[in-house]
Amino acid sequence: MQGLMMETPLLITSLIKHAAANHGDTEIVSRSVEGPIHRYTYADSYVRIQKLANALAGLGVGEEDRIATLAWNGYRHFELYYAVSGMGAVCHTINPRLPADQIAYIVNHAEDQYIFTDLTFVPLIEAVAAHIGRVKGVVVMTDAAHMPETKLANVLCYEDLIADAAGSFDWPDLDENAAASMCYTSGTTGNPKGALYSHRSTVLHALGTAVPDVFNYSADTVSLPVVPMFHVNAWGIPYCAPMTGAKLVFPGPKYDGASIYELMDGERVTTAAGVPTVWMVLLDYLRTSGNKLKYLKRTSIGGAAVPLSMIKEFEETHGVTVHHAWGMTEMSPVGTSGHLKAWMEELPAEQRYALKVKQGRAIYGVEMKIVGADGKELPHDGTAFGELQVRGPWIARSYYRDEAGTAAAFTEDGWLRTGDVSTIDPQGFMQIVDRTKDLIKSGGEWISSIDLENIAVGCPGVAEAGAIALPHPKWGERPLLVVVPADGDKPTRDDVLGYLKGKVVDYWLPDDVVFVEELPHTATGKIFKSKLREAFKDYKLPTA
Repeated sequence: MQGLMMETPLLITSLIKHAAANHGDTEIVSRSVEGPIHRYTYADSYVRIQKLANALAGLGVGEEDRIATLAWNGYRHFELYYAVSGMGAVCHTINPRLPADQIAYIVNHAEDQYIFTDLTFVPLIEAVAAHIGRVKGVVVMTDAAHMPETKLANVLCYEDLIADAAGSFDWPDLDENAAASMCYTSGTTGNPKGALYSHRSTVLHALGTAVPDVFNYSADTVSLPVVPMFHVNAWGIPYCAPMTGAKLVFPGPKYDGASIYELMDGERVTTAAGVPTVWMVLLDYLRTSGNKLKYLKRTSIGGAAVPLSMIKEFEETHGVTVHHAWGMTEMSPVGTSGHLKAWMEELPAEQRYALKVKQGRAIYGVEMKIVGADGKELPHDGTAFGELQVRGPWIARSYYRDEAGTAAAFTEDGWLRTGDVSTIDPQGFMQIVDRTKDLIKSGGEWISSIDLENIAVGCPGVAEAGAIALPHPKWGERPLLVVVPADGDKPTRDDVLGYLKGKVVDYWLPDDVVFVEELPHTATGKIFKSKLREAFKDYKLPTA
């Protein structure tokens, strides 16, 4: 017997329609690339989204055409999220922090028809223009007064493009499984790989992340997504905010501590999301300026493991609850939430913190398991560790036009091999021990580079740390810790090793500590371990 319910497709357009109809007076605030703060409402945005859809149709854009964006978090980028997907085309966000050759590869592989770019990235497109010949034109996301001088062919002005377009659009009746948006992985090994999201997966992801145990969004939320819209859907926030009627505050191109604080304070931001490096900069600004976070209640942190010292500073100094999360490009991206269960809130502080540094429990819609080298599932006892595998309705089943990549990353029975080595405890809390390729094996025992790094950054005078394996004649591999000192500080090797002593087992202690001005980072802000290993490939440990 079938249920007698309406078969209404889950489409991205339904989110902005809902926001315009039920939260039409709620603001979207953006720091523009041109400088001024821009304000309008969900109702205003929906009119402009429809004008943009009409303008795109006028350019000949049709269903399934890929439209690329190279843009910061702002209202025009938000409009593209909805107009492109809503008309049946594919909104292809490109990370401008990727190397130029990878950007050219991505544009060509996706067969993008047009590129929409913020002013900041016009030089980047100029640099790769000779290698992306299929692109029909470039739309600069600004007004006529700020259009740049450029040698790019067929350049259009965003505001001129939509100015005379009709403010209503007849949205097509799409299959909810139709492609809606696309994002490529950062490509640290081999070419970047494309994750192709559907309308259905995007709406389900928004539903799954809006709940209290995850982002806790509602009509009284004021959200500042510092996590970029140019990478993996800004964690889905541009979708779950309109769904719930939350106010959006976009940071534009300014990620410095003073600029982020100005928006948080001026707009009374209650929740924010970003990677640890962003909050490291903000916390440094707060320490220096003496300012306090008067309105912020919680921050969601992902993209890399959150150091315990950062969690403590947010919670103990500023009264801001840290919400640890984890996910991947292939997962839309959110997979876990670090929200504690009720009884855990009554635990002593150190026990609570021990749970908070973990990546959290699988949210509804995501299944997780860990497997050993033989492919057999391992127990969720908090001790056994193996490769983390996931599956669910907003997780990719294959890569876009990449049979070899798909074969390597997906199991025959339909699980995504994440490449993360993890434990899962009896309460369901997952903790990433390391990436499979970054574990350090010393004398037959494993050392987690992530844990070593996160403990090291708690040392006074240490801003950032990266741990890598170097060859050792006796132990096979031993850890080298590469440290970036905090501004104005000069910690010594003995300072760092002394701090680590007693906080890790003795065989985890690095054989040496070296100091550098900066560490290499991937396009998504993680420490670029392969480049770090390359930089120190000839370094000889004193114990060797």
